[in-house]
Amino acid sequence: MLKRLLAGWLGLVALIICSLASAEPTHYKIVTGPERGTYIQIGNDLSKWVAQPANIDLEVLATKGSAENVQRMRYEPGVKLALVQSDVYQAFIDMANSGNPDAGTTIRPLRLIMPLYDEEINVVVRADSPLKTLADIKDKTISVGLLGSGTAQSATTLYRLMFGQPIPEQNVVHLSNEDALAALIVKKIDVAIIVVGQPANLFTGMKPELLSQLRLLPVDPNAPETTRAKQTYFPTTIRQSSYPDWLKEDVPGLTVKAFLVTYDYGLRDTVVNLNHFADSLCANFDNLQEHGHPKWKQVKLELPTLVRGWKYYGPVEKHLRACLANRSAAMSSTAAQQAAPKPHTPCSEQERMLLLCK
Repeated sequence: MLKRLLAGWLGLVALIICSLASAEPTHYKIVTGPERGTYIQIGNDLSKWVAQPANIDLEVLATKGSAENVQRMRYEPGVKLALVQSDVYQAFIDMANSGNPDAGTTIRPLRLIMPLYDEEINVVVRADSPLKTLADIKDKTISVGLLGSGTAQSATTLYRLMFGQPIPEQNVVHLSNEDALAALIVKKIDVAIIVVGQPANLFTGMKPELLSQLRLLPVDPNAPETTRAKQTYFPTTIRQSSYPDWLKEDVPGLTVKAFLVTYDYGLRDTVVNLNHFADSLCANFDNLQEHGHPKWKQVKLELPTLVRGWKYYGPVEKHLRACLANRSAAMSSTAAQQAAPKPHTPCSEQERMLLLCK
């Protein structure tokens, strides 16, 4: 019965999506991240596997990263979706709560669609660097990423948590990911902090002779700096299998969560289109995990309880929760059927001869 209900619900979603196919597509934009980062690939996956079936022509825009995405999500016409790091989103909320009116005006109308995956904080040094662990970067010259990027927010927040002070101004360099790695190799900086989901094209696309001049700093789980960093960030592993031409072993690291974000829209057409997007996201979630970036395999189709100041987008939340309930019911029904005892069937003569009867 429950399986029939789910099949009926998915059939209704398919019918709606098919009916949309004959209509003129709606043009929306999603702001992501740098050209060789993970965010832009996630945006491309959403455009292909979710937006297109919902008859939405979703233009994927490259950006500096999360802080710019928040601003463009809030103010740029046509931008209906954004990918944003959790620490950047929280930083806007903290600024708003501390009395900054611009931060409040920017962040308070934004809403979450769902959490996605964890992005690794890659702390890169030269292969011949004397630095041994993340705790050794204090007072070094550090590229923290471009202004307006999520990497810049993560790098500066991480440093402040670990050492109880901001990075000295004379030690901060704002370079793109590619320029930061080049600056490392020619010894213009000591450290490059790059926030990107593994496996990242930034590293997999580099020539082996360049990669051999770089290495990742591991996190020392016993260092007091690590304990302080875990107030905001979480332990993870940067896997050797993600970068087999570079890493000789897994590297312990830290991670930050990525979210899919929208605005608290009230216009009927926009609400309807985003509801179709939510239905398509549910219906095509398996396609994302099978055909999309490997990071999709880490995404769970769920809506966890949010911290104070964070809110889901109400209309989409209702659609996704209905989807989750139907999927859960179907899985429970399937599990019950699999657990049910099989009816007894008499053994054949051949089965008895082979001692296969129990």
